[in-house]
Amino acid sequence: MITFRKRVTTAVKILLLLCFTGFFFGNTLLNAQVSDSVITKPHSPKTASIMSAVLPGLGQAYNKKYWKIPIIYTGAAAVTYFAVTNNKYYSKYKTAFKLRTDNDPATIDDYDGKYTTQNLLDLKNYYRRNLELTVIVGVAIYALNIIDASVDAHLYNFDIDDNLSLRASPMLLLSQNKVSPGISLSLNLKSFR
Repeated sequence: MITFRKRVTTAVKILLLLCFTGFFFGNTLLNAQVSDSVITKPHSPKTASIMSAVLPGLGQAYNKKYWKIPIIYTGAAAVTYFAVTNNKYYSKYKTAFKLRTDNDPATIDDYDGKYTTQNLLDLKNYYRRNLELTVIVGVAIYALNIIDASVDAHLYNFDIDDNLSLRASPMLLLSQNKVSPGISLSLNLKSFR
């Protein structure tokens, strides 16, 4: 008599065998079909934007611009460092200011005799302002990450031809008996065949 355990083991083995053969033959047939006709998958700016919004740098990986990912994470690490540091000092000076101005002679802050009440207020406001600016910079880096992924996806299939060129050269500008330095830009569009 076959036990329940042997039936389950046999069923799992058959299922794995079917999955393996289905994967192998299905993959072979799919490769044969792909090689017969070239399939071009469109590069989607929407997908790149969503990927960068979910995980910063993922849209750049989708666009195959891997060199931008360390730049994004370096910016995020710097913003995180400054946010943590500014928050730490803001909390310290805020607590000290509250202790100093609570009108209770029993409470003494850590900066008694070192800073005046006005100094504590100024330091608290300074680090609060820096914290707020750090948050704004962090949001800007996050938004630029998404915008960069979208723009790169739009330009992913853009063909850069040798017939296009932009040349910058220094020049001197003459105006009202004054000579001032300048830059001359010339765009060359040769005829396309």
